[in-house]
Amino acid sequence: MITLRKYLKQSATYKFFTQFGIIFADFLDTLGKITQMGLHVAKCVLKGEIEPKELILQCERFGISSLPITLSIVGMTSMIVASQVALEMVKQGGSGLIGLLMTMLIVREVGAIMSGFALTSMIGSSLASELATMRVTEQIDAIDVLSVDSVSYLFVPRVLSGLIMMPVVVVIASIVGVIVGAVTSDIFAGLTYRAYFDSAWLGLYMKDLGVCLLKAATFGATIALISCSCGYFASGGAKGVGLATNKAVVWSFIAIVVLDMVFAILFFF
Repeated sequence: MITLRKYLKQSATYKFFTQFGIIFADFLDTLGKITQMGLHVAKCVLKGEIEPKELILQCERFGISSLPITLSIVGMTSMIVASQVALEMVKQGGSGLIGLLMTMLIVREVGAIMSGFALTSMIGSSLASELATMRVTEQIDAIDVLSVDSVSYLFVPRVLSGLIMMPVVVVIASIVGVIVGAVTSDIFAGLTYRAYFDSAWLGLYMKDLGVCLLKAATFGATIALISCSCGYFASGGAKGVGLATNKAVVWSFIAIVVLDMVFAILFFF
């Protein structure tokens, strides 16, 4: 019996399910911590515990600092899609729908998702590593000792900055994406700008713009909340900082995809 048990523990199946159990337990633990921090942040906001100067500083960091990489990613994505779609649509007699297709794609999906990925990579990882460093160097403990609510002080400005600035970033990125799509369609398929923009408005409604802004605000707040939570609960020195940053990026990517699916089901089905 002992030999059989020892054999089973050495098997690949046992190791797989053991590792799966560890990952699942960590998933539930992290989800619980993020939810706990989210409720605390909401409570602080309702009480008006907001530091204006810190909020402005974080808004500048979340919005202006992230614009170059965000515009680059959204612009290149639009260029890639337009270069592959425009010429084929013209061949099939669908040149009048190229602007419509590109605009719907960028406004509904590409603008928000690619901006979310860019902000996660640049700002989310920065937030996680910043708070994780503060945790392992006991700076957060010092804040708590001074009878200051560390969650209100560290989380609220960052989460609100994501909520406020992400829609602005997405709007600018979407406009750039649509324009890049028009230029690319002209270069690769000879489609005039007038034909492109005339068709762009055919399938674009106020509902699409409203959902885009709501999605962007949700993405921004979620990225900031997840990144701050992962950094806040870090431990283990320099290695813990790296693990917290990695977890923040992975969780933010997953959250963006899941939330995007929820928005698609709620508003477009």
